[in-house]
Amino acid sequence: MEDEARIRDDHPLELSHVDARGEARMVDVGDKAVTRRVARAGGRVWMAAETLALLEQVALPKGDVLAVARVAGIQAAKRAAELIPMCHPLALTHLEVRFAVHRDPAGVEIECVARTDGKTGVEMEALTGASVAALTIYDMCKAVDREMVIGDVRLLEKTGGKEDYVRTES
Repeated sequence: MEDEARIRDDHPLELSHVDARGEARMVDVGDKAVTRRVARAGGRVWMAAETLALLEQVALPKGDVLAVARVAGIQAAKRAAELIPMCHPLALTHLEVRFAVHRDPAGVEIECVARTDGKTGVEMEALTGASVAALTIYDMCKAVDREMVIGDVRLLEKTGGKEDYVRTES
């Protein structure tokens, strides 16, 4: 608590999305260098073993869950700037959504990779893609399983720009 008070009182951190009057603003990236920027984000959907079996057999009422979730994740990542107020619109050069099915505990691991050559990172695009893929899996499976849990949406890795980042645990 003492450190939190010091941070508030001393203001050692400048907030990039707030101007001098405390009003929200979009960061000016005009002077930044264009670099290759890549972000990888993940998420998980836990479900009943019976639901997972139906998903693997493509036997759910709404069809091929992972195919639809892949397209939804890609579409969502392309629209991150429309959903997140201070997010810059980016010309994405690559988007990929991948899935891994796990039986214990039963669920689907999601990974979204976004890439651009630009002046700002693609973390929000990757996170948005992973999140919407997870929501789509829920939507496509909810007719048979309303107990599903979506979670662990997180940045796994980012490269390009000022500094790189790799999560030490996935």
